[in-house]
Amino acid sequence: MTKIKISGVSLPLYIIMMIILAGTIALNKLPLNMLGLTLLLVLLGHLFYYIGNILPIFKSYLGGGSVFTIFASAALATTGVIPANVVNATKIFLNDQGLLDFYIAALIVGAILGMNRNLLLKAAVRFIPVSLAAMVIGFFAVGLVGMLLGLGFGHSVMFVSMPMMAGGIGAGAVPLSHIYAQGLGVSSATMFSQLIPAVTLGNVMAVIGAALISKVGANSKYDGHGVLLPISDDEKNKPIKNLDATRIGVGMLLAFSFFLIGTILNSFVPKVHAYAFIIILVIIAKAFNLIPQNLEDSVVMFNKVIMDNLTHAVLAGIGLALIDLHVLEQSMTWKFVILTLTGVVVMGLASALIGKLFGLYPVEAAIAAGMSDNSMGGTGNVAVLSASNRMNMIAFAQMGNRMGGAIVLILGGILIHYLH
Repeated sequence: MTKIKISGVSLPLYIIMMIILAGTIALNKLPLNMLGLTLLLVLLGHLFYYIGNILPIFKSYLGGGSVFTIFASAALATTGVIPANVVNATKIFLNDQGLLDFYIAALIVGAILGMNRNLLLKAAVRFIPVSLAAMVIGFFAVGLVGMLLGLGFGHSVMFVSMPMMAGGIGAGAVPLSHIYAQGLGVSSATMFSQLIPAVTLGNVMAVIGAALISKVGANSKYDGHGVLLPISDDEKNKPIKNLDATRIGVGMLLAFSFFLIGTILNSFVPKVHAYAFIIILVIIAKAFNLIPQNLEDSVVMFNKVIMDNLTHAVLAGIGLALIDLHVLEQSMTWKFVILTLTGVVVMGLASALIGKLFGLYPVEAAIAAGMSDNSMGGTGNVAVLSASNRMNMIAFAQMGNRMGGAIVLILGGILIHYLH
């Protein structure tokens, strides 16, 4: 048993830590703060990720550890094994108290600054039109299939396609429900309850789809191994070999400074998400070589530490706090499932084909555009990219997700008067 290690911890020691955690929860003594909730998410995340990667069906066809972590955590919350007060505290910790912001700030800034400058600029100008074109095609595909199923074009696009592409819950389904409510003269709570099934099921399908795409396209000429377009040796990322504790701290400060600037700009232009501003700012800094190489390396070090240690924890948090299995169960009519699947499959295929025309690797285009545009915002992008082992594409996934989500909100306010 000592030879089995879960994220570097021997199995006997891991079991002891899990027993301590379970006992603390059973006695209702788990500190519902950063200490207690971080331990909870890290222990559950690493354990479930390990199990998912050794289960035959999950590891081969259903996204492996990433998908298993999300669903196993969701099952613990839905069945009450994890008490409701802990689940609610996790939701607050993930969103209001900033664990997700902490994680995504490290990922976005580190991913962009760690990328070759020429590669970043070449990829960005190709990726954005691919992402937007896939969304347009997915919109009409869902509407047409909805007409064939007798659900109507308008209802299908407004309550399935658009919430899936709106950019998640906080930045997507919530404002979209308010927009719909105002247009139809009903309560936003009523609208939100109709939008959340598409957001949730679309996210699950996108995660599984990303895993399947990466597996089917593995080692083919369509696989860029996490890079959007063909690159030369000079454009490849240079690995950081020796981590330095002080420089990791410097990288954290720089990443969080970009986040704060993005937050300030978002306060002046609320319709543009803070993440979108962060991406724009870091791309500008990279394009004009405004950040010295040693500082870039520091941020990349910070990025690596956070990715290696918190990715599985964030996936566990998504399952505990954001995936309600009862909601999924209630929405599982065959027509709804077909419509949701149509959006995910069509956008994946469209992204791959259009991406190829723009010189992108189809596998990467399908995942970063097609699947991420159907994901649950920042948390969904983490799950999609983790399932396909392409976390280094977080900046592009966020780019398409945030731009597309903003467009969906604008169009939602216009179309709700005509298509419902």
